[in-house]
Amino acid sequence: MESRDAVEIAAYYALGFERDRLANGPGALEFARTQAILERYLPPPPAVVVDVGGGPGRYAVWLAERGYSVHLVDPVPLHIDQARTAVRDRSRAAFASAEVGDARSLRLPDASADAVLLLGPLYHLIERTDRLQALAEACRVCRRGAVVIAAGISRFASTLDGLRGGFLEDPEFAAIAADDRRDGRHRNSTGDPAYFTTAYFHKPEELAAECNEAGLAHEVTLAVEGPAWLLHDLDARLADERKAAVLLAALSALEAEPALLGVSAHLLAVARRS
Repeated sequence: MESRDAVEIAAYYALGFERDRLANGPGALEFARTQAILERYLPPPPAVVVDVGGGPGRYAVWLAERGYSVHLVDPVPLHIDQARTAVRDRSRAAFASAEVGDARSLRLPDASADAVLLLGPLYHLIERTDRLQALAEACRVCRRGAVVIAAGISRFASTLDGLRGGFLEDPEFAAIAADDRRDGRHRNSTGDPAYFTTAYFHKPEELAAECNEAGLAHEVTLAVEGPAWLLHDLDARLADERKAAVLLAALSALEAEPALLGVSAHLLAVARRS
């Protein structure tokens, strides 16, 4: 039987918001910065990349177009359907596979991947034991020396988003954000999808500790959006080639600064199977 958390998360993503989330605003910045980081750390194509929790396939399609052999796994059937539709519309892309699955129990052989992406699972596994299991599964399917890139949401993201969007003026959201800061467990009891769904928000140092405990060798944790996701003119900046270049260069320069990691909405931990 599915847990209450799993049912709530599945119901949220069944609404279909994720398909277009990375198209504008902070989502577009997240996408651009994550692409830049992946380009730096992934081996060259045609390497085998397993995109676990890859949602509607935005990264998977992009990687397939670049010549990677991509296996997409996601727990939401709608996402797999959307990803298959998206890749069919691209003449230069195809998935090696795309299936509904669980990050904690992958149906892939040992040592079969050159890279594993966990860009969603860790922040929807509330219990630490489940996150460690997902990381251990990523380690299992990796070849020696292969890279694992795992995303977390910052412990302070809801508070900062509440300031940016005015949500903290709602006492119910303010209480949710206070709970997030206390123990990282984000629970939305309001029924308002703008307040997200059940999730776990990491402190930056936790990502490194979880990677190492799961048997990976943590290399670095990077800020994805840095402080720039709080800007209100992101779309205009990203649409201007010169302004976008300045913005992305600044975020790259700041991405590993420990004092600023928690300000970023998303974090990426880079680790390897030794």
